[in-house]
Amino acid sequence: MEERSLIEYVRAAATLAGIALDDTHVREVALHLSRTAAMARLLESSSSHSSNEPAEIYCPAPFPTEDAP
Repeated sequence: MEERSLIEYVRAAATLAGIALDDTHVREVALHLSRTAAMARLLESSSSHSSNEPAEIYCPAPFPTEDAP
């Protein structure tokens, strides 16, 4: 996506969300969004399949209790 389109998108999204962004912040958000999109494209183009890493491997750490120091 070209920079101008990203900037327009960020401004529209910020307006809809009720977030006030100045021009500097709009450009920074657009830059980060551009980087995120580039990473997503790399992941989408990979030949990885869900069978490469089964969900059973995932084991979340226990959630700390309020009593923990």
